[in-house]
Amino acid sequence: MAKQQTKRKRVVVIADLHCGHAVGLTPPAWWWREDTESQAKVCAKQKELWNFYTKTLDALKPIDILIANGDLIDGKGLRSGGREQNTANRLAQCEMACICLQYAKAKKYLIIYGTAYHTGHDEDWEAVAAEMLEADYVKVEGHAFPNINGVQFDIKHHIGGAGVPHGRYTALAREHLWNVVWQNRDEQQPKSGVLIRSHVHCHAYCGNASFLAMTTPALQGYGSIYGVRRCSGTVDIGLIHFDIEPNGDYTWRCHTSRLKQQTVKTLRL
Repeated sequence: MAKQQTKRKRVVVIADLHCGHAVGLTPPAWWWREDTESQAKVCAKQKELWNFYTKTLDALKPIDILIANGDLIDGKGLRSGGREQNTANRLAQCEMACICLQYAKAKKYLIIYGTAYHTGHDEDWEAVAAEMLEADYVKVEGHAFPNINGVQFDIKHHIGGAGVPHGRYTALAREHLWNVVWQNRDEQQPKSGVLIRSHVHCHAYCGNASFLAMTTPALQGYGSIYGVRRCSGTVDIGLIHFDIEPNGDYTWRCHTSRLKQQTVKTLRL
């Protein structure tokens, strides 16, 4: 007989750190110098994002499980010629990501593979980061189905974007329906009560009495060339935590920040 769970578990879900990008989550040792006005602006973003992240985690500790849902590093930045990179050295980026994850001091870490453009077409740099991580329990998955105190999760990084605000909920409902279809095919996937996706850098959620599905906010600041020139939707910065009781009851909260350094200034001509 399996041992009954006897304590509440605190689970923190983070995603899209994009360590190595100038406005990705950046530990203090990699903050930009403030020699010029443009460098000072980037440094201010890095400091504000890091302070939000660390203060939020400090308030949530102790943390039982930290789930990092993809895109821990930003990669070489080939589409922008590398000009947005804090560093294009992916080993250094993995080191940055490990510092970010280890700040949580979690008992267990679950890392989900992200987007190949960022984390490697020919290699899996998130697996490298997992090997570098100093923790007693580290697991890396492409599509994970952890069961925590009886709550069945379905966790994957990628989800399609939406051209309209309400389309964000359609994508989530579709993910839930696919889980139901898989479950009905000889139970090839477990029936999941909580589905988590990332990738789109925004927080949305939907559900009913039987399921909850959500996309996570990101931990990369606004201001990338791709985001500014190609994207129209809102961006959310933050993380999510769950408290799961021994009987499977749970509560959750999304912690977001409207970073002051993210405010767009009006151009007066």
